[in-house]
Parts: sequence; structure tokens; C-alpha cells
Amino acid sequence: MVQVRVHQPVNNDGSINLEAWLDHVVSVDSQLDRTALKDACEFTQEIEKKGNPAKHSWADGTSSFQAGLEIAEILADLKLDQDSLVAAVIYRSVREGKVTLAEVGQRFGPVVSKLIDGVLRMAAISASLSPRQSLVLGSQAQVENLRKMLVAMVDDVRVALIKLAERTCAIRAVKAADDEKRLRVAREVFDIYAPLAHRLGIGHIKWELEDLSFRYLEPDQYKQIAKLLHERRLDRERFISDVMNQLQNELLATGVNADISGRAKHIYSIWRKMQRKGLEFSQIYDVRAVRVLVPEVRDCYTALGIVHTLWRHIPKEFDDYIANPKENGYRSLHTAVIGPEGKVLEVQIRTHSMHEEAELGVCAHWRYKGTDVKSGSNHYEEKISWLRQVLEWHEELGDIGGLAEQLRVDIEPDRVYVFTPDGHAIDLPKGATPLDFAYRVHTEIGHNCRGAKINGRIVPLNYSLQTGEQVEIITSKHGSPSRDWLNSNLGYVTTSRARAKIVHWFKLQARDQNVAAGKTLIERELARLGLPQVDFERLAEKANVKTAEDMFAALGAGDLRLAHMVNAAQQLLEPERIEPVELIPRQARGIRAGKRSDIQIQGVGNLLTQMAGCCQPLPGDAIVGYITQGRGVSIHRQDCASVLQLAGKEPERIIQVSWGPIPVQTYPVDIVIRAYDRPGLLRDVSQVLLNEKINVLAVNTRSNKEDNTALMSLTIEIPGLDALGRLLGRISQLPNIIETRRNRTP
Repeated sequence: MVQVRVHQPVNNDGSINLEAWLDHVVSVDSQLDRTALKDACEFTQEIEKKGNPAKHSWADGTSSFQAGLEIAEILADLKLDQDSLVAAVIYRSVREGKVTLAEVGQRFGPVVSKLIDGVLRMAAISASLSPRQSLVLGSQAQVENLRKMLVAMVDDVRVALIKLAERTCAIRAVKAADDEKRLRVAREVFDIYAPLAHRLGIGHIKWELEDLSFRYLEPDQYKQIAKLLHERRLDRERFISDVMNQLQNELLATGVNADISGRAKHIYSIWRKMQRKGLEFSQIYDVRAVRVLVPEVRDCYTALGIVHTLWRHIPKEFDDYIANPKENGYRSLHTAVIGPEGKVLEVQIRTHSMHEEAELGVCAHWRYKGTDVKSGSNHYEEKISWLRQVLEWHEELGDIGGLAEQLRVDIEPDRVYVFTPDGHAIDLPKGATPLDFAYRVHTEIGHNCRGAKINGRIVPLNYSLQTGEQVEIITSKHGSPSRDWLNSNLGYVTTSRARAKIVHWFKLQARDQNVAAGKTLIERELARLGLPQVDFERLAEKANVKTAEDMFAALGAGDLRLAHMVNAAQQLLEPERIEPVELIPRQARGIRAGKRSDIQIQGVGNLLTQMAGCCQPLPGDAIVGYITQGRGVSIHRQDCASVLQLAGKEPERIIQVSWGPIPVQTYPVDIVIRAYDRPGLLRDVSQVLLNEKINVLAVNTRSNKEDNTALMSLTIEIPGLDALGRLLGRISQLPNIIETRRNRTP
């Protein structure tokens, strides 16, 4: 639900009543120094009077002074310290150039000045976002700004909290702004600051930021859900009141003293659940919800038992975040039941301290920083440790591509929980592999990894982990990462953290080794996919690298991804696209229009086309057309020996063709597999083809008894080169496989 904006108290003349405002803030947190806070307010107020108050005011007319007070109010609710509130009051004046950091440092000290400087650095992220899309990649300036932001956050987490409060005020104020600014602020808040609030565990800030940004990014859906909520409000309130009374009586009868309240469901979370599960509004069970707060953890499970005794539990709708807390520290019991009148009801059960953590997150432990309270201090360090982790891999990764994933990863419900041999639980994204697990435990374990056991059974390193499994990593003292781990087609790593660690290791290797390894990688991949050699200097230019040697070094170090370079090579080999123009009517040629809408014929529009059997072109291959007699246009690869001979004899019948934007069917292609012969080889290959959903048209297997090898030739149907590369990669991981490649023999 969107929070109603609270305005500061005013005098009769319309000016802000500073004394009343200070009374309110100090009443929220009695540890605040009223005198120091008043000095900061008067300082900002004097600056405001000297300049033009309207020059930098927000869209709704809020001045920098008023904005500073509103930011400070939010931070006071979060129980932040004196320096944070002083910095919040002054921040907008510094950002708008009305006062310098040096002046602030002289009057209020270096801590306040440093906090404001950190928030100013975080403000640079606004320039990195487009109103209608998420993070924009590729600019070195953006990389540097993001790095500054992370450094500032890690140095002092208060910087992130001040920025969160400032962006909360900003999105509250954009209601009166123009559409472009509303979209820009909403996009920024939704992509960066709502996930950041979630990561820090500050629930009520996260919910408000999500709802407000959703209001501007998807106005129609927002209004529709808001209307449905309003229409059912009275019935829902009556239902919740009856449930609360019944549950309260049952809890008191068992000696549990609980605070029970109705819980408002937020509009964005309703919409997200409707989209994720394909549900109608009437099927959203937690629109009706109550929250139960109890004194002790044991009371949580007692209350849960009472809830399940009163009402029938809905299968698969129970989450124990007390036994398995979320990574941001969130703890609670969630269950859904068939309540009175047959209506579905969600119940959240937690202790009062858990509720404070859920609302305030890291701020709930702020008071412990620098004290001797061991448990609180440790918990505080755990809360901000993720910031340090982000910085570690971000410095190694060198780009901002994984930042959004790292910030959003906990929002996605699909996580797997696995155990170390010692019984420690590790949570990872769904689809994570043993290598991801190894690098999560420790970088050196990842580097030295040579195998993995799941519940005592050896599995491949690209095995997909499942919740509840015990993972043991087999290491070697002198092990090192393999470049194959960075090949996305092989599926060894799925997390940005693991990829960053591997890339960093290769960056430290000698340049000569990286150049040789990178050249071997791309030559081997091009040959395996049946692509002709390309001009590596042109390919380096396309990849924005100065020389081919630099490109090989970047490939060897992992800075450039092999799949990206293969795609770039395909583009170089493909003829330049020209928009087709209908110059010759189809009826004049007496040829029926072809069904293959994925082929564009330059100059004549659509004609009947067929794939040449001699070279079997695939989408992504560089192709040409040959006009046949009565059979339309035959499509060949440009390096096909047959079409090269035809071009020499009848060049006038060679025409330029190109692939359409979207492949709409599969294409036959020949592949060759060479392996050391063994029982079950054909069965294992067939299983890979089945898993990849590949149709096989023909198989021919020959065994050589002299060297105990087998040569398998297969004709398969494949949608494109990406799928072919993935399939060849999967087959090459089977035992005894020597070589897998596309057969280029015409």
C-alpha cells in the first residue's frame, strides 16, 4: 500500500514550525541531541533564505530544506544516529550547490562531511539508467560510478541508508512531475533502491518503494488492483476482525500472550504473484492476512499449531523462515489456511524482535556497532557482509552486468539450500552447480576443485543442485580453473560470483599463455561449429579491441565470452542485409511463394526456397542462393564447394539471400562424434539428444578394432548454431569422447 506523505508542522504564516518538528523527531528517538540537530536545521534554513528557494525545489514545490527534514524523519524512524540525521538535513543543499562539503566539514565535522560525500557518489547512478529499461551496460564511466557507490556503501552503511531515505522522498514527490521524470525516478527506484532496501531487510521502505514505482511504471495494472482492493475493503475488514478475535481467544486459553493485527497486502506484491502464478485477483490467498507477534520463539510454533488446529492447512503453502532465514536475515513463519466461510487466509507468526528486524533490517542492530554486545555486533556484521562480498567480486568482474542480479537475487523465490559435509546450510540460486557451491564456500576451494560428491555419490561439475543435498568438493593441491568453466554452453557455473572468481584467476596468468589459450579456444569452436576461418583483425575491431592479439588475450583471461565472439564471427561472415524490395511480381516467374519466411531474398521478395542437401546451412551461417530450374531458390553456405563451382559457370543465377529475424523451424545438419569404443556409448549419446529434445534423422556407427575407437555420423534437426554449440558441448562431456564437430564435407 502506498504511504500517505506526512507534512512538517507549520506556523500560522506557513513557515515550518522547527520546534514542533524537533519535538516529534526527538520523541521518536530520545538518544538524539536536540541542540546539534537544531543547529543543522537552522544552518540549512539560512542557506535556503540566501538563494532562490524555487530554483532547485522538487516537482511538488518541496525545497531542499523541507526535503532534508523529511529525509531525517525517515532515518529517525530507522533509529539512525545523530551524524546521519545531520547529514540528511544538509544533503540536498550540498547536492544543489548551495553549500560546499568543505564548509559542512568545518562546521559539523568530518563524519558528517564524509557521509554526504558518499551519498553524492551514489547519486551518480541516476545517470546510468534509462527510463524504460534497466541497467545500461558498456560505459566505463558507469563502471566507475558503480564502483564508487559500492566503496561508499562498504565504508559506511549509513550512506546507503541516507540514500534510501532520500530516494523515498524523491519518489513521493514526483506525483506532480512530468511523465519523463516520473518514469526515470521510478525505474531507478525499482531497479536499484527497492532491491537494496530488501537486501538490508528494511521491509516497510522496500514495500513503499515497490508500490510507488509500480504506480508509475504500470499505471493501468496499479489502478485496477487498487480499485479491487478498495471494493472489498469492508468485507475484508469484517472477516479479519472475526479471525483476530477467534485466534486471540484460542491463544489466551493456551497461555500465549500475542499481539494480532491485520496485515495489508501491497499492490505490487499482489500483481507479481498474479503474474508469476497466472492467477486472477480472486485467487490471491494473502489479500486476507493476519500477523501474530509473540514473546518467544517457542510461542511461534505453539501459535502455528493452534492456527493449524483451527483451520485446515493448504499443502505447499508453509515456509519456516525461522529455521531457514532468508539471506537478508528475515525470520518468520508463513502459512496459509482455509479460514472461516471457506476463505483462504495467510498467517504470519514471529517474535517482537523478529518483527523489528523485518521492519528495520540492518538498522535494528545499528545501536550495537562499536559496543561490547557480542551477539548484536556479530549480527550487525552479518547484515552488511553482503556489501563487502559485492565489492570483492565487482572489483574482479570489472563491469556492472552482475550488479542487478546480485541485488535482486533474494527477491526471486527459487532458491536451493544445500549442506556442507559439516552440516552448514548454504543457499544458492536455483540451477546452481557444485562449482558455484565451491566458490561460495571459498575461492581457493573453487580454484582447486576437481570433482564433487552429492550425498556420497560422484556427480559431474555441471550437475544442478537440489534442496537438501549434502555437497562435498573434491580438491587437488595443485589444481587450477579450466577455461571450459567459462563456456556457457557447458553449464559449469551459473552465478556471477563464481564466474568473477574464475575470470580474476585467468587475469593473473601470463599474457602469452592467455593469448595462446584464447586463440586455441576460438579456432577450436569455429571449427567445431563448421564455420570458416574469419579475419581475426576485423573480428577484434568488431569486439572493440585494438588488435587480434589483445582479443586472444581477453578470451584467454575470460574478459570476452567465447559465445559472444562466435556470434560476432557469424555476423562478419553473413552478407550485409538489404531490405527486400518487390521488383519482380511473383506471378511473372510462375513460382509459388515459399513457406520459409525465415529466408529473405534480396530484390524479389519471397520465393520458393529449399535448403541444399550438400552443405545443410543453419541460421547464422553465411549463405547465398542459386536459382534452379523449376524448384525455386536453393540455399547454400557461402563456402560450399558445389555453389562455388556453380558461381564460376553461371554467376548470373547466384543471388544474395539472408536469414530472417526469427528461425521458425529446424534444419538438418550432419555431426561427427569420435570416441574410444565402450559398451553403452550409443545409449549415452542418445540420452543427451533426448534431453536436448533433438530429432535424429540418421545414424551411422563404425568401430575400428585396431585403435579401439568408434566413429559416429549423425544427421539431426537443429534450430540454429546456438543449439548446435550447446549440443556438441554436452556430448563432449560424456566419458571416452575424443572429438565432436559439425561435418563440413559437402
